[in-house]
Amino acid sequence: MKRGNIFAHFVPLSLLLLCCTLAMGGTTGGKESNDKMGFIGALTCKDCHEAQYNSYAKSIHFKKSIKGPQSQDACETCHGAGAKHVEKGGGRDVDIFTFDKKKDPKEKSARCLTCHQRTPGMDLWEMGAHNRNDVSCDSCHELHAGVTQKPKDPEVCFGCHRDIKIEANKRSHHPILEGKVRCSSCHAPHGSLSKGMVRADDPQQLCYKCHADKRGPAAWEHPPVEEDCQSCHSVHGSNHARLLNERIPQLCQNCHDWSRHPGTPYDNKATFSSRWDCLRCHPSIHGSNSPSGGGMRHVR
Repeated sequence: MKRGNIFAHFVPLSLLLLCCTLAMGGTTGGKESNDKMGFIGALTCKDCHEAQYNSYAKSIHFKKSIKGPQSQDACETCHGAGAKHVEKGGGRDVDIFTFDKKKDPKEKSARCLTCHQRTPGMDLWEMGAHNRNDVSCDSCHELHAGVTQKPKDPEVCFGCHRDIKIEANKRSHHPILEGKVRCSSCHAPHGSLSKGMVRADDPQQLCYKCHADKRGPAAWEHPPVEEDCQSCHSVHGSNHARLLNERIPQLCQNCHDWSRHPGTPYDNKATFSSRWDCLRCHPSIHGSNSPSGGGMRHVR
């Protein structure tokens, strides 16, 4: 073999050996660095906290594929280095970070945000209503996969928003309890620029995502429909049909008092009864495309 060919093979081989040596040295140095920083490993934690470790092992945080705690420092990714905790004989809050109820909510959320800051939907967490009201991540999310799991949407939301739970149980309501619509279908729990943390700049546009037939445009628009669906409808639930704020004709007379019909109270013995309400003659209440002048009054 010629001298030039030997040299051509020898140089790449030398570089490969050098890279392997540096890599092995870097790994060893990393281990020593971890030891100095006080990281002891999950198996040491398991010796005292076997039940917690087993529940952690069943959670999504245990999966290395998601690049979560298990792909970093396991238990110590969230709870901090445990060497001093072990040296002092353990104990709650002894040189270790815990997610107790008494712990500052913002501190707990900050731990989660070290990984979840870039999670889709977390961009507006800092200015969201939940963060401003000291609702931490573990208030709604289960960190481990324990025996007692936190309830899911909507039950977890009803734990704080009890007034909404009452509305959702009324006679007419969005199918929240039936599981067809969830709180998170309309609300962004991790923050939004809109009032009520809804998932749209304009709540009306949010309604149109499901109720597209009410979007229009129509030749004869009904002003309340153009302005706000909540002018006539209660969002979460109502004792009146179709999620209405009031019973018809009283609802209509909030705007149409003395307009062709007298604004007097109605009952079953008066001119209008539940059988003969405004919609009998004005069914196209969300807008009409009638070519005749009758469309202006949303009549048939």
